Amino acid sequence: MGFLKETKVDSRPDADAQLGEKDAERSTSPSLTAQPAIDERKLMAKIDWHVVPALCVMYLFAFLDRVNISNAAILGLKEDLDIETGTKYNAALTIFFVPYIIFEIPSNVLMKKLKPHIWLSLCMFAFGVVMICQGLVSSWGGLMTTRFFLGVFETGLFPGCFYLMGMWYKRSEAQKRFSFFFSSTTLAGAFGGILAYGLGQMDGIRGYGGWRWVFIIEGVMTCVVGIVAFFVVCDFPEDAKWLTEEERDFVRAKLAADTGEAAAHKSLGLRDVLAVFKDYKIFIGGWMYFGQVVTAYGYAYFAPTIIKSYGYDPVKTQLYSIPPWAAAFGFSMCMAFLSDRLRHRFAFALIPMLIAMIGYAVLLNVTDPKKHMVQYGALFLVTSGCYSAMPVLVCWFAMNLGGHRRRSVGTAWQIGFGNIGGIISTYSFLEQDAPLYRNGYIISVSFLAFSAAMAIVYLGAVMWDNHRRDNMVVDSGVAAEVEEDAGDMAPTYRYNY
Repeated sequence: MGFLKETKVDSRPDADAQLGEKDAERSTSPSLTAQPAIDERKLMAKIDWHVVPALCVMYLFAFLDRVNISNAAILGLKEDLDIETGTKYNAALTIFFVPYIIFEIPSNVLMKKLKPHIWLSLCMFAFGVVMICQGLVSSWGGLMTTRFFLGVFETGLFPGCFYLMGMWYKRSEAQKRFSFFFSSTTLAGAFGGILAYGLGQMDGIRGYGGWRWVFIIEGVMTCVVGIVAFFVVCDFPEDAKWLTEEERDFVRAKLAADTGEAAAHKSLGLRDVLAVFKDYKIFIGGWMYFGQVVTAYGYAYFAPTIIKSYGYDPVKTQLYSIPPWAAAFGFSMCMAFLSDRLRHRFAFALIPMLIAMIGYAVLLNVTDPKKHMVQYGALFLVTSGCYSAMPVLVCWFAMNLGGHRRRSVGTAWQIGFGNIGGIISTYSFLEQDAPLYRNGYIISVSFLAFSAAMAIVYLGAVMWDNHRRDNMVVDSGVAAEVEEDAGDMAPTYRYNY
């Protein structure tokens, strides 16, 4: 997996990531110019193979286990558990997000203490077991309980993976990796449709309905992947035993030149966590992801239900749910490659959001049942837009945070707070609104517009901070001394946009 096209190592950091000559001289990390000749392209390919694939597979199963309830609902879950009417089904979707939101930051703190390969694999095995149990429930109360514990154990995976990836790549290198990882959600959507189609044929085997086999088989697969992950998931660069000492020093110096010294040896206490929230941009990052989550989960949880309203039977509905996810994967990767090549984030977050808004405009205005193929086509725009903008927003925010302390807390906050939007999404598409689901579409496009507005605010914030720091350096004539763990709060640091 070679995402990069670097040639032999260039001793100069990217222009948009330089900390300044004086700051580079103060850095305690080994300088790039002092490193022996290293083929950076081969090194980055080596890092890619060790870091990205394992995390992608893990998140594919995590997202699959999170949203496969939408496939199960089509295969008879609602009827068997007697939750066809009212909002009990929506409540089962909602309960997942309560622990998922609360434990994001503690999870990243624990991951730093326990090491990623231990914490991430443990979380995955645990929610695989919960998924198997979800296939054995016989009541709404049992479903609510398993969904709650699914949220408890899944809380660590998503922010943990972004935190880990962020500690391996420069800002100008990260978007392709982040989007490829995030596209596990689109692959999970497509893969989930295929699996649900096949497992739905097992209806009646050993007295279990097809929806139960969806949970049981996918839960067993998740447990197996969790066990394998313990042996293949990498840790942070300073702990990577598969790098030579020279390669480890090179990576450390390269990342320090981009975002400052990571201060990996420093502990992370409550005071350190609270200090991160003194920066107002942390809150903006959470708000812009919040709007995206409402839209994304609204589609992920209710796409099969929407597609079924076009007149397809349950099995064919699973098949028709696959193509929009596949299209989203391709479009997301195109946006990511362009974003990294042009070293720009904002436009490649805003353009997909506008595309998704066009899709919702079609869904709101084309209501003739005879034109269901037009409505189905609009789902391609919605999926491609939503699931291309999200990884850009997460990468833009996460990679603008410097050091272990600010990146671990900041990414967990953005994901945790943003997932409050998942609670809204679970009540956006109600049975009483079928088959047009106008309220759901209006809610989704409204929060999409809110996310776009927050992205514009964040753009203004980082531009203003860069301008303020430029003036500070000019006025003082020399940058102030930089604390080792200051990260992006250092006066010599410049944000990307």
